[in-house]
Amino acid sequence: MGWESLIPAVIVVSASGALAPGPLFFATVAYGVKGGARSGLMVALGHTAFEFPLVLAVAFGMVSAVNVAQGKLFIGIVGSVAIVVFGVLQLRSALRQGASFNNNTNLKIPANAFLIGLLFTGLNPLFIAWWLTVGMKLILDSLLLASLVGVGIMYVSHVWMDYVWLAFVSHLASKASRFITGKRMRGLMLSLSLTLIILGAVMLINVLLG
Repeated sequence: MGWESLIPAVIVVSASGALAPGPLFFATVAYGVKGGARSGLMVALGHTAFEFPLVLAVAFGMVSAVNVAQGKLFIGIVGSVAIVVFGVLQLRSALRQGASFNNNTNLKIPANAFLIGLLFTGLNPLFIAWWLTVGMKLILDSLLLASLVGVGIMYVSHVWMDYVWLAFVSHLASKASRFITGKRMRGLMLSLSLTLIILGAVMLINVLLG
């Protein structure tokens, strides 16, 4: 496989993961209401801060399916609980604001967008498993083409989509918030918070039952 085949493959395969709604997506929307595209870029930067070292670790053979299998239960439980806690804190903040909630209100959330991008990525066992299955094929192909330089080219071909998508999502959330005020804005934030709580709970149940 040459670069003319690998790069399009990276983009298509990456889209299946990057564009799928998940905890990181809904957290980005919540931050986007306040910070616009800038907050989405910070979430993406936090995501990259964990993802790129992981890709290098896979390329060097330091991370394997065995490693993930051993740590899956711990990562899954901690990650699921972190998502639920984030959702609960955001829900409590929205409830306290009452009907006067608006997009200028300071949400009392325990971390900035960068940290959420870092934590929601590193504590997501499904994300790590993706790089050890679908993503590993991309890493191996790029290693064969140009060693670690190839891994770098492959990663750049992948990661730009995260920045564009998360910045776009948060930008749309910011634009929409200008037309949604009071009770409707409060309802939006309550919905996002409940969605995160439900996602975290479902992940926790799946980890415990799996």
